[in-house]
Amino acid sequence: MLKKFAMFCGAALLTAAPATAQTQPATLATLFEDVFGPRGLVVSSDDVQLDGSNHAAHFNSAFQSDFRLMNIAIASQLTAVPVPSPASGFIYQFDSATGTFTRATRSFGPILTDRAETIGRGRIAFGFNLQHFSFDRLDGVSLSAIPAIFRHDDFQTSAGRSDVISTVNSVKASVTQYSTAVTYGLAPRLDVSLVVPIIRTQLSLLSNATVERVGTGPNHQVHYFYDPAAAGTRGTTNQFSTAATAAGVGDVLIRLKANAANGEKFALAMGVDGRLPSGDEENLLGSGAYGARPFVALSAQYGVIAPHVNLGYQWNGESVLAGNVRTGEKADLPDRFTYAAGTDISVNARLSLVFDIIGARVFDSPRLSTFQSEISGPFGSVSLGDLRFDTASYWSTSGAFGLKANVAPQLLLNLNLRFALDNSGLTDRLAPLLGVEWAF
Repeated sequence: MLKKFAMFCGAALLTAAPATAQTQPATLATLFEDVFGPRGLVVSSDDVQLDGSNHAAHFNSAFQSDFRLMNIAIASQLTAVPVPSPASGFIYQFDSATGTFTRATRSFGPILTDRAETIGRGRIAFGFNLQHFSFDRLDGVSLSAIPAIFRHDDFQTSAGRSDVISTVNSVKASVTQYSTAVTYGLAPRLDVSLVVPIIRTQLSLLSNATVERVGTGPNHQVHYFYDPAAAGTRGTTNQFSTAATAAGVGDVLIRLKANAANGEKFALAMGVDGRLPSGDEENLLGSGAYGARPFVALSAQYGVIAPHVNLGYQWNGESVLAGNVRTGEKADLPDRFTYAAGTDISVNARLSLVFDIIGARVFDSPRLSTFQSEISGPFGSVSLGDLRFDTASYWSTSGAFGLKANVAPQLLLNLNLRFALDNSGLTDRLAPLLGVEWAF
């Protein structure tokens, strides 16, 4: 059996060989900074300094200077993308009277969460799952319409420097995760699992920018967008965009789970997930930090109903995504307390349904909010939407509904839909999962 397990681990790692990332003008972690930096949103100027020299106007924004906080929000979500449980849907126990293994549970277990039972000594379970996340909100703010204001770097001096650039930004962020999992029963009550994910991350930004001339007046194009392709046309509005895709191995997960108690109706397990920073954090394929999540799983069996409860604490190390990607400075990614509660129901010998509530308390994480900012100058005033980041802890909750179908001997087909129940953190309205499990 150990030889077979080693062969399966090797197959899983070969399956997870890095896909070649597409050549992009920038890494995903610095994509937005590049759009709003010197190679992106550039505003020309005819403003004349006291010494008579011209200069290119400098405009900055929280969306640019504080994009580090957006990185933390996205990276924190990546470390919390739920990995389907590597435990097998088939749980066995050794029957000393017959000298054979027999099924220990009626249902096939949960999909995104864990039950307390282990698979049995010497047994192997193999799983493959496909999940897709298309994020649409960050802390309740629609990613399709994020406002941001760019101010002149010395706007406090007023006059012509009161001009601002208003932008409405549409962000598209999606993650597709292909995960391969192998579980081996080291002992009657001890499992070891290996999960290798392949991640494909897509990120794009479309920004519509407008020069608000409250400091220079509508008839004075001191600040303007210069279009060399249109015979030197000076414009009040412009559109900036960027997009990039990266793919490769994500953060590998290693798990140990031990069944601490196994009664007639209840079972208790304790375990720990260890996360290795094998994913390319600069392309948002991984967290860039080591992580560990000790957890407990309690499950019960009442006829066809098998409820379960999970509690854990996700500790995250330091990553450049929480610090500064360009300089290599690292900082701590937010930790989180995790919980889940649900039940699986055995419909018949070949089908079980799964219901789960999955949540977390995220500690000291950047929170995005928007507000109206009043901008005034010698030539009037305007009320514009802007964004801000604060640091706070929050609760995040989602639900899940799925089914497991025994379509062939020792083979399960898994279908699941995960959906957000609140607007905290980076959320997706509906995240589908398709997977298979094979045990022997």
